[in-house]
Amino acid sequence: MKPIIESRLKAVRAIIAESTAKYARATDSVQLLAVSKTRSAKEIMEALEAGQHCFGESYLQEAINKIDQLRDEAIEWHFIGRVQSNKTRQITEKFDWVHSIDKLKHAQRLNDQRPDSMPPLNICLQINIDNQATKGGVEPDQAAELIEQISTLPRLKLRGVMTLPSPTASIDEQRLPFRRLRELRDQLATKELPLDTLSIGMSDDIPAAIAEGSTIVRVGTAIFGPRNY
Repeated sequence: MKPIIESRLKAVRAIIAESTAKYARATDSVQLLAVSKTRSAKEIMEALEAGQHCFGESYLQEAINKIDQLRDEAIEWHFIGRVQSNKTRQITEKFDWVHSIDKLKHAQRLNDQRPDSMPPLNICLQINIDNQATKGGVEPDQAAELIEQISTLPRLKLRGVMTLPSPTASIDEQRLPFRRLRELRDQLATKELPLDTLSIGMSDDIPAAIAEGSTIVRVGTAIFGPRNY
């Protein structure tokens, strides 16, 4: 019998494959990011042995402990939590990607503190596409100005946009905020700054996200099971 995480990964990959086929997407156009916050290094190793190499973390100190334990493994680490000014140095020294930038001051700190020995830090701008007061993210009408400012920072590589929409039941409802984000990205993208990344979609809305152009789906529960906080 296959280990449970390996079996769940296989099921998630099947959903991604079915969705890319259904919506006429290239089979390799969607990257799976395994959200490993609250999970142990042992669970990450099980996923790694099943062929998963990209992992997302939200809680910095917990993440650093796991990154240090697994420092000899070929892992691409993504920070997907809320960025705080007093933690930018550790984030920029430990991670390959940050998905949750919504303030210029955070971007500037990440840029200034990124070690010269490391490649530029890949970042996504978090957009508050539903204008939710409880969610982080820059307002859509302020995104262009922030992108222009961040694009001048040499130690950062602005890759695209991310959002965390309100949960909804039907695929048609799920697609609406993703569509708004994709359309906004298309308006903001230029030849010099193509914004090739749409970080959208989680365990419950993978098909909707892929239908609207997702290039990274962030999946935790469907891989590791329910979390115990």
